[in-house]
Amino acid sequence: MKLEVIATCVEDALLAEECGADRLELITAITEGGLTPSIGMIQQVVDAVQIPVNVMVRPHSRSFVYGQHDIATMAVDIEEIAKVGAAGIVIGALTADGDIDVALLDQLLPLAGKMDVTFHRAFDELDNRPAGLETLMSYPQISRVLTSGGLKPAPQAVAEIQQLVGITRDRGRGFLSNSARTRENTFQILAGHGLTIEGIEAFIAATGVTEVHFGSAVRLDSSALAPIDPVRLKALATKIHSIG
Repeated sequence: MKLEVIATCVEDALLAEECGADRLELITAITEGGLTPSIGMIQQVVDAVQIPVNVMVRPHSRSFVYGQHDIATMAVDIEEIAKVGAAGIVIGALTADGDIDVALLDQLLPLAGKMDVTFHRAFDELDNRPAGLETLMSYPQISRVLTSGGLKPAPQAVAEIQQLVGITRDRGRGFLSNSARTRENTFQILAGHGLTIEGIEAFIAATGVTEVHFGSAVRLDSSALAPIDPVRLKALATKIHSIG
């Protein structure tokens, strides 16, 4: 089991690592769903921690539909993020018709080089998420999708997430015979949004996910703008890692 925790500053990153996080999603503007942090922030966090740092690449919060100026901005950000040694990027884009923007992915993914790629919760706005998942799984660079199984909180979409996990497992058998993916690099469903420390064990058992994503729930008073609560995060990490 892997635990990904949102970090918005160096202090978050250090505390998350100390308390048992396996990976960071580094963002700014947490109340807007996350935007691209400054290169200075990215460099400081990458230098400060040993766990992987995946960086949000999202130029604005108006929508997940991006024009050419947005794409140019994202391209520069990806190139700079790669230079400072981040482990990965978190990206997502939709067309005006509400489909995955494969043209944008085709343009930007080559710039990521060997960095890990997560497709973020733009995925949850798709009308046909199983079909969208198949599209994302066709890109060897994309390792996972962050999803709550739709627009509802993840605990309210157990059946939907279970279905997505099933698709990745069925396709994973084929990946092992494809040189583009290995057993260590099969596609993952990263569940997030609305998860609770108290309910996480039952959620994992019901859905079969092997990666979970936490933000506000591990902060003081469950407030997005508060610091990470070490007691809550350590308790969560203990539960996650005991599942194995």
